[in-house]
Amino acid sequence: MFEEKLKEFEPIFYPKSVAIVGASATSIKAGSLWVWALSSAGFPGLIYPVGSSGGRIANLEIFPNLRLVPGEVDYVIVAIPRQSVLEILDDCVTKHAKAVQFFTAGFSEMDAQQGHKLEEQMLEKARQGNVRIIGPNCIGVYCPEHKIPFLMGILGESGSVGFVSQSGGIATKLVTTGIARHINYSKGVSFGNGIDLDASDFLQYLAADSKTKVIGAYLEGTRDGARLFNTMKEVAKVKPLVVWKGGRTEAGAQAAMSHTGSLASSAAIWSAMLKQAGAIEVHSLEELTDTLLIFQQLNHWQGTSTAIIGGLADGGGGNSVSAGDACMENGLRVPPLSLETKQELSELLGEVGSILRNPVDVSQAQFRGLATLFQAIDLVARDTVIDIVLIQEDMDILLPIYSQKGLEEINEFFIELGSRQNKPIIVILPPGSAEPERLQIEQKLLAASIPVFCSMERAAKAIYKLNQYSCWQEAK
Repeated sequence: MFEEKLKEFEPIFYPKSVAIVGASATSIKAGSLWVWALSSAGFPGLIYPVGSSGGRIANLEIFPNLRLVPGEVDYVIVAIPRQSVLEILDDCVTKHAKAVQFFTAGFSEMDAQQGHKLEEQMLEKARQGNVRIIGPNCIGVYCPEHKIPFLMGILGESGSVGFVSQSGGIATKLVTTGIARHINYSKGVSFGNGIDLDASDFLQYLAADSKTKVIGAYLEGTRDGARLFNTMKEVAKVKPLVVWKGGRTEAGAQAAMSHTGSLASSAAIWSAMLKQAGAIEVHSLEELTDTLLIFQQLNHWQGTSTAIIGGLADGGGGNSVSAGDACMENGLRVPPLSLETKQELSELLGEVGSILRNPVDVSQAQFRGLATLFQAIDLVARDTVIDIVLIQEDMDILLPIYSQKGLEEINEFFIELGSRQNKPIIVILPPGSAEPERLQIEQKLLAASIPVFCSMERAAKAIYKLNQYSCWQEAK
């Protein structure tokens, strides 16, 4: 499906050469930052800075004109004022560039009449010269595998999650948040006004890309709703597609119009379209990254019968009650443990001070040592009525009781438990006063492919969306 996009987009995500128009040896401009970003990231192809003042940057010659670049150019990044974009497009056509990305802004998002007219002129020139346009008003492509960062230069590890974003700011946050949460991207793109290549084109490419297993999208609007709907429907058949629609309210829609020039339909229409297409709708950056994380780690896993384990130290009753509510209210089941498991837990922990149903309070284990705590958690995980195990870990309570060494042992056990049985182990690590220790534990767990969430609500929502897609796949 959409295999023709692989060849067409090869020079976009895997260019052999990149020219950056708007570079300067003496001033900090966007073009200069792009040269430094590509150079520092270790881009394996040729980098051609272009700027009228000439000179050198990052030990590279700055060519005064794109036409004077000595070699072939696959991909062009343009960061100059809009009054020069038509001339630059003529240069791109002369150099037989495959694609040009316009960081340049000030088009239909700012001036509906004049800006739109200029976009039409750009599109006409590009089509006559067989050049594809990304943007304008965007930060272009991101490909860790090929060492192509966004403007800020942060790269991250290559992985299996692809994303499409109309907004450069959201695209940047997806990368930085992804790096912090070990969401590893295969490809990403910010396409801005999307006058030529738009969301549909990039979604089709990611659907065909064998290195991409799940796709996230931030969209503000579309110029061709029917095409986008049909594309999403085809994409969702083969890969999970998680979509955050910006501009759902009147205020948001007005902001979208002045941000990327996008006309936004009503929230109800978008929600109905996404549901019919089989896409997974989310409503925030946090929900988008939560869902991408769970799909990356658990892929097509399915199951809603959840065990909630709390009270690793001190009483966990209140937290267990609220955790049970969070799971049930977000589509998960919290079934009673089997009689056999409850009996074994009773013998291990005792009845007094323990909650041995589900959610499970194992706080009595603190008086009997870590080995007892690990045995209790293992009993719950092995229960045949349970599909998934959620463990509440509160650093503010655990650290004074078990010390840093004890915490390390506890989380090593979680990692070992997750590696030896096929039920997902998910850890809830709420923020608190022990934030440095919490972040250290979070990174360790994420690196071992244990999903981590800061609240039970966020974890439950993400798990439910994973199940939604699995059920939709089975029913189609």
